[in-house]
Amino acid sequence: MQYIYQWFNDFMSLLSTIKFGDILDIIIVAVLIYSTLKLVRDTRAEQLLKGIILILVFYTIATFLNLTMVTSILKVFLEFSVILVFIIFQPEIRKALEQLGRSKFSKNYLKIFQGGLMSNADRDAKMKAISDAADSAMVFSHTRTGALFVFEKETKLTDIASTGTILNCDTSPAIFANIFFNKAPLHDGACIVRAGKILAAGCILPLNSKEDGRRDIGTRHRAAIGVSEVSDAIVVIVSEETGQISIARNGLLSRDYDRESLVEVLEEYLLPETNEKIDLTSRFKKRKENKTDEE
Repeated sequence: MQYIYQWFNDFMSLLSTIKFGDILDIIIVAVLIYSTLKLVRDTRAEQLLKGIILILVFYTIATFLNLTMVTSILKVFLEFSVILVFIIFQPEIRKALEQLGRSKFSKNYLKIFQGGLMSNADRDAKMKAISDAADSAMVFSHTRTGALFVFEKETKLTDIASTGTILNCDTSPAIFANIFFNKAPLHDGACIVRAGKILAAGCILPLNSKEDGRRDIGTRHRAAIGVSEVSDAIVVIVSEETGQISIARNGLLSRDYDRESLVEVLEEYLLPETNEKIDLTSRFKKRKENKTDEE
């Protein structure tokens, strides 16, 4: 009983020394650890993280057993572990920073430095691009012509555009038809649309990073999902095999669009009338669950 009483007094004494800054420090560290584990979960980085933890265990055991040579080797490795972590986890770190840049906080903060709503001219140009892309997608759907339209939003895709041919031209169904004509040199890549204009065509997109990626989709759809994972772009895909029109956003794929529904989603996402947030994720998940047709 005396032991429990002494333990309780020690515990209360310890609590009395804790300040608000200490609590905040613990919460921040816990969030960072949780975010790191969530980031590497179900990726190759998870296995690498397990390997680093195993090395730490070996180092502790070697130190306890006075294994001088083993301890020295592991110590040198651990001294350069920070650099190794940045090299090994470079894709995951880049993805985390990109997600931070696209977070709600960063977008709301950056609005302070932006000019608010888009001008009427910009809006008209985007509306024309949406209409032209929708018309072209319907034609491609009937003719079974594969196509990829990448509508850039806040995340700039200049690095991806540099993999193709820079056009900087106005949109039109005729131009889209020439780009994605199956004998044309640019038909295999993606067409990037920025601010209502065709920025580039024949662009190579990154494939989706998930190792457990779906097997019922081809390279074109995987590329669309991939670029939507690393940016806030919305991607329209026309299947060459089935003619089906799909949309990729935030790593999610939804299918079976007609012209009306395609224009509706693109306008809602690309032409916000207010500064309110538009979240189509639930709609995409619902479509993803309901549409199970395979190519």
